[in-house]
Amino acid sequence: MYRHVPLVKHPLPPTAPPADVSQALLFQPLVAGPLELRDRTWIPAMVPWRATPDGEVSERVIAWYRRFAVGRPAALVVEATGVRDVPSGPLLRIGHDRFVPGLERLAAAVREASGGATRLLIQLIDFLPLKRRPEPGRFFREFLRLTDDHRIALRRLGVTAEGDAARREALAALPRPALAEILTARELEALDLGARERITDPSAAALPRQLPELFGAAARRAEAAGFDGVELHMAHAYTLASFLSATNTRTDGYGGDLAGRLRLPLEVIHATRSAVTSRMAVAARILADECIRGGTDASESPSLAAALAPGLDVLSLSRGGKFDDAKQPKVGAALYPYTGRSGWECMPTVNGDARGPFGRNLEPARALRAALRAKGLGTPIVVAGGIATFEDAEHLLASGAADLVGSARQSLADPDWFEKLRRGHGSAIRRCTFTNYCEGLDQAHKAVTCKLWDRLPPDSLAPGRPGEVDDEGHRLVPPTWQPPGPA
Repeated sequence: MYRHVPLVKHPLPPTAPPADVSQALLFQPLVAGPLELRDRTWIPAMVPWRATPDGEVSERVIAWYRRFAVGRPAALVVEATGVRDVPSGPLLRIGHDRFVPGLERLAAAVREASGGATRLLIQLIDFLPLKRRPEPGRFFREFLRLTDDHRIALRRLGVTAEGDAARREALAALPRPALAEILTARELEALDLGARERITDPSAAALPRQLPELFGAAARRAEAAGFDGVELHMAHAYTLASFLSATNTRTDGYGGDLAGRLRLPLEVIHATRSAVTSRMAVAARILADECIRGGTDASESPSLAAALAPGLDVLSLSRGGKFDDAKQPKVGAALYPYTGRSGWECMPTVNGDARGPFGRNLEPARALRAALRAKGLGTPIVVAGGIATFEDAEHLLASGAADLVGSARQSLADPDWFEKLRRGHGSAIRRCTFTNYCEGLDQAHKAVTCKLWDRLPPDSLAPGRPGEVDDEGHRLVPPTWQPPGPA
């Protein structure tokens, strides 16, 4: 986890929500294209690591989303779901028709648990191959593609090994300064961090031909499964975000200047729109600021948003979360895009800089939204990032930064927090402590939970529904809140 210097520990902001919130901005209805939202509450996509190894919906997946739906948010976005039919571990996939029945069960569970109050979207993602950091000896024995350049360099250093097997062992024994002279920058990266494909690699040349069709087909499956919309993942460290980034140097018309970087994302939006009926919402998540050197910052993101917004019903904003400044993983682990400064900006904690973690995305979002409105674009904007109190949510809306309030970690800590506010029980909200216990589990590819759940009464440990406890009896969802008095 990234650590600021000097490090400042911030208290949770005080909160005293009123008993009657019926006139609050947070609880006013909103229409976003075909989405009729009961209020301005929005739970962004979170990856809980509960799918089957084949990317299918499991009972644990259904229990997870059912639990959020009980809190009746206006909109709930299902985790990043892969559009390719390729192995990706316990992450949901939608790259083949065989995934539709499971996703249909998931959508039905959310409708039932929310009483039809929650609109359900699914986030569609493409990501490029990423290898775990190898043990050095194994890297040289198995992964390095030995070339004549390596052989010549070894001879230049006086290494007389005969045969490639011996040369590989010789490379493995060299000190770091010598390796830096022999290996290319990408080979050193593969040794130090694990190999990572980029959109500028020759192997990625065909992406503009492939991705529009893949996203369109995925959206068509989402509609068949009963979702109300799709959210195109154009944020953080993944494929479409990489095309949008100022770091995109492709020279084939899909990179370089702003028009080139927008080209593929716009083609994906068009293909998605063309694949579904008018009842399906099409949203996208982008970054208000990449928070990396040489990346897209808050001065350019309004231009990106203005180009994308006409094709979208909702635009969701995040920030940071890039591979570019991620910390070196341990041997056997994969590079994680939330360990550098940009990762902290995406999921800020109470341990930060003097400015603090709460509402860091407000100013960039307000500028972006104002730029859209100045162009006559009324696309509703979702803003997330450290929003965890009624007062924070109201200020976000009143300031002109957002039309919808995104809350991930606070909703994880207490999936009922919106409902508690609605019913005048704000004092009963279980508040996120913003220490990123959940993020640590995500980084380790373990089932994501909240440390606060374990402090709940032991008699609530086993709710008795499939998928709500693991094999050792540990809680996988918090218990359902029982409001006092009549509903």
